[in-house]
Amino acid sequence: MTPIDWNDPPTKWWTARVIILTQACDLARANDTSVLVAQVHDAQKLVVTGVLKGSTVRDQMRRHLVYGWYFMPAVTAPLLLPESLIDLRDVHSVPRVVLEQLVAGGKRVASLVSPYREHLAQHFAVTYMRIALPEPYPTQP
Repeated sequence: MTPIDWNDPPTKWWTARVIILTQACDLARANDTSVLVAQVHDAQKLVVTGVLKGSTVRDQMRRHLVYGWYFMPAVTAPLLLPESLIDLRDVHSVPRVVLEQLVAGGKRVASLVSPYREHLAQHFAVTYMRIALPEPYPTQP
């Protein structure tokens, strides 16, 4: 594993909280060189900046009714994390070595436990498994 120079300009400009979407069984295989992640957004910041309406977060996001978004409730102990939203349509492939170094450097904030991990995986799958037809099937009169 080649260490990453965190002072190198390309590694300094992007800092974001992410959640790993790659399945644990795939992470266990050491020959995979990249990991799929999605950015975790602070829900309140998305409302303040006008990306989403507060009523949408309150009435639909919290119930997981909005396609492509996943709601994470606030956490107050043992750490402090705000209500968050994961945009499942904005995913990135990150070199595994980057994430391994972040974990080794104590940058892992939290882990999603079962059954919430599987619930997130289901929403991710639904986001990408939808199949749209170009037009509806004709019906018989």
